[in-house]
Amino acid sequence: MATRHLIRSIVLQSLYEWDFYNCKSDLTKMIERNLKEFGSGIDEPEFAWQIIKGVIKNFEKLNKIIKKAAPEWPINQISIIDRNILRIGLYELLFADKDEVPSKVAINEAIELAKNYGGLNSGKFINGVLGTVYKEIQNKV
Repeated sequence: MATRHLIRSIVLQSLYEWDFYNCKSDLTKMIERNLKEFGSGIDEPEFAWQIIKGVIKNFEKLNKIIKKAAPEWPINQISIIDRNILRIGLYELLFADKDEVPSKVAINEAIELAKNYGGLNSGKFINGVLGTVYKEIQNKV
């Protein structure tokens, strides 16, 4: 598994756990523990922190974007795994450095996370939401 994909998986695990406990647990401790347990030897742990900090900094914005892009799905009815995959994907799509993470890479990585960790239709759902946001971005350019 590629390093950045593994990092995204670890970030997803940490966000899932944090979200499961209603965002009241210590996310820093969770990510530190998960990086140590599942990512020993990764060569760029700072990438994990970049995603975590970006998701948390833009948490409300990301949730509003999800609500707008998936109006039939109230955010609390989206599975915990899917909504955190969306948060990671949207953060990388909208706020990350495009030279570091191109838009199509952000979308493809999120779809792969959904296929690996989500339900049967998670990949299609994630693709639909991120595709909608991507098209909107393209129309503004």
